[in-house]
Amino acid sequence: MNNSNDTNFILYTNLSSSAYSIFVTTNGQIYVGDYPSIKQIIQFSNSYSNQTTTIATVSSYYIMGLFVDLNNTLYCSIDYGHKVVKKWLNENSSTMTTVAGNGSQGSASNMLYYPNGIFVDTNFDLYVADCWNHRIQLFHLGETNGITVAGSTSANLTISLYYPTDVILDGNRYLFITDTDNHRIIGSDENGFRCIVACSMSSGATSNQLSSLRSIVFDSFGNLFVVDRNNHRIQKFCLLSNSSNSKIENNDSISSFHYLGPTTTTTTNVNQSKSFKEKLKKKLFVLKSQRVDLLRLF
Repeated sequence: MNNSNDTNFILYTNLSSSAYSIFVTTNGQIYVGDYPSIKQIIQFSNSYSNQTTTIATVSSYYIMGLFVDLNNTLYCSIDYGHKVVKKWLNENSSTMTTVAGNGSQGSASNMLYYPNGIFVDTNFDLYVADCWNHRIQLFHLGETNGITVAGSTSANLTISLYYPTDVILDGNRYLFITDTDNHRIIGSDENGFRCIVACSMSSGATSNQLSSLRSIVFDSFGNLFVVDRNNHRIQKFCLLSNSSNSKIENNDSISSFHYLGPTTTTTTNVNQSKSFKEKLKKKLFVLKSQRVDLLRLF
């Protein structure tokens, strides 16, 4: 639970050392990309027992990203397959349909090069961290040609990326990106893109540094969690709407930035942050190095 370092229960299941991705839906369904298959871990109510079911197999490739949209459709990014596939979870068929990439590596608008993290918004548009093309690709629903929305090859002025591995949207539909080999987190608002965490662009293990980060996620409180891969830890960046009313420990480092997104009251989906309360108000993230016992994803 929030603000707790203790796990409520541990799910016991047989996973390989190549279980690189996980997704938990709003109703508690757990999906794991465990090379080369996608598994569902079912937790039985009022007990500590569970069972694991394989729901699809995606050839002999690593599954780097999973996402379940509002229509209960599961999306899966396949790195060496250079594509993103999907299936509707309400049907028994294990057949996956390709929705992005053509299976060959490349930088054309209809191609991907080792795709990693994925995100599907409420309009069912697909965002892909196109890792080896150093860009974030947007595929509108039903379109096979992507639009580069972040990266030096974008038609618009954005920001340069170096092997991005994850992309998420917040409650205001702004992008947040793990710029992995630059060891930093990129955020966006109505004024464009900028670094928001670990902006030295050098790896390190202090509380204001990261090292080859893997993935990020918001909780419903607006806190940001980071898989800090090479540091073998989970970092939590606490959103502070008013620093004068917030307790800051002596060993915390602070990174601040102006969040200029418009106020919204829309209820957010899984992996989206809580709506921000005030426009043009400075937000602070407290960088806390906390130990969290999680399923090992890297």
